[in-house]
Amino acid sequence: MATTVKNLMASDTKVLQSYLGGKWQVGAEGGAALVNPTTGDALARASSRGLDLKSALEYSRNVGGAELRQLTFGQRAELLGKIADVLASGRDEWFEIARKNSGNTKADASIDVDGSIGTLKYFAKIAAKLGNARLLRDGAPMRLARDANFQGLHVGVPLDGVAVHINAFNFPAWGLWEKAAVSLLAGVPVLAKPATSTAWLAQEMVSAVIEAGILPPGALSILCGSPNDLLDHLQLGDVVAFTGSADTGESIRQHKGIRQQNVRVNIEADSLNAALLGPDVAPDSVAFGFFVREVVREMTIKAGQKCTAIRRVLVPAERAAAVGEAIAALLRAVVVGDPANPLVNMGPLVNMTQRKTVEEGIRKLKAQAEFAYWPEDFSPMDANLEKGAFVPPTLLKARSGSDAAIVNELEVFGPVATVVPYRDKENAFELARRGGGSLAASVFSNDTAFLAEAGVALGTTHGRLLLVDPSIGDSHTGHGIVLPSLMHGGPGRAGGGEELGGLHGLWFYHQRVAMQGSAATLASLAEQSCDPAAE
Repeated sequence: MATTVKNLMASDTKVLQSYLGGKWQVGAEGGAALVNPTTGDALARASSRGLDLKSALEYSRNVGGAELRQLTFGQRAELLGKIADVLASGRDEWFEIARKNSGNTKADASIDVDGSIGTLKYFAKIAAKLGNARLLRDGAPMRLARDANFQGLHVGVPLDGVAVHINAFNFPAWGLWEKAAVSLLAGVPVLAKPATSTAWLAQEMVSAVIEAGILPPGALSILCGSPNDLLDHLQLGDVVAFTGSADTGESIRQHKGIRQQNVRVNIEADSLNAALLGPDVAPDSVAFGFFVREVVREMTIKAGQKCTAIRRVLVPAERAAAVGEAIAALLRAVVVGDPANPLVNMGPLVNMTQRKTVEEGIRKLKAQAEFAYWPEDFSPMDANLEKGAFVPPTLLKARSGSDAAIVNELEVFGPVATVVPYRDKENAFELARRGGGSLAASVFSNDTAFLAEAGVALGTTHGRLLLVDPSIGDSHTGHGIVLPSLMHGGPGRAGGGEELGGLHGLWFYHQRVAMQGSAATLASLAEQSCDPAAE
């Protein structure tokens, strides 16, 4: 049985266990420490040393996969709803863990925890209408020859392997469940590998679901600690969905076994996302206020530790000073410190290693930019700057948009953004594309024709575009918020992957097969399947 939240907080040993092969297991002594980034105090340790990952994968494939594939889409949808209910009942505990281990404010934790619960509920709802189907289909049977009885149909058969989900440190809850929801719905068992530094929340959530007995044996596993030789044991039929750095993503793609067996891989990597202010927007306009507010929100929510956060603020050259001053004015009101204090609205980075990385990134950006806002006398509220992983919100301004190469190459994963001036709209689109492929970009303008033009111009290098005119200034969900109904991913350096996207996401966990046969045979297959695009 997994260590409970209460016992983990009180125990002298504080060990995170892994749930593999249908049982809780403890790695050998040692392992990595999980810390409170506000105080630097150790919270727990996680070790996977000595765990038999080959057997764990085999159990997931042979037991979990077989059980899940016996269920219909409708039955699996019911399971997702039950998981959401269990997680919702532990919401207060998840928020407390997020505060202690990730340095989250309540607003930060809500994006992660409530976002995960909401995603599960969404897929439970939309998949309920798939009913008794167990297969996917793409369109209707089609005639293939002069004989109308000879037909073809594209069918999706659920993969018979295991989905290995390798998640990032910034969203231990949402990262776990947004991937698991689609995989479990597809009938493919999950082995989740959360980032060790914040694995506590993911492990406790999995523990709650396992204890509730919702899923078939082997349908859900979790590995806490190093991945060790996990990738060595993957085979045809398995899939890997990874969120994290581009370098790690590339190492996964180049893994010998994955390349040789062409194991399916989805990568969501780092990204230099941009917010673009249209050339028509004046400093005294409503659209200008919406733009500035969104930049500040993206800089400070989760201390800027979001793969979708705004890193580059593209503005007309004649507006650069006004934009910098307006953003700085709002940043001065941000209270950074211990998230236990309700007055605090930005907490620390995840650990001291990340703090040092961000501080070094700021120094590199300074080579081609200058500070537009940076508090020299920074002191976090109710916290010790020497012990906590605190970095103040930092705004820089590039001297020249065309010459600031490093701004378009280096992502500083923290509360940092750079104002980049542009000459005209063509130059603005060019600068946005210099990110080399991004997860998201936002464009703010009063001119809907310009917004549509920007959408087309930026479409090839971005996975998602938020086009904001004043009519949706207060109603849109935000630049950095990923919605389960829309695709999440991006081209180029963003990884080239796709996650979520409603029922479209099911195809990643299915093999698309071109079936050829008689009308009666294909009608039988069609009866067992559903077309998610038509639902």
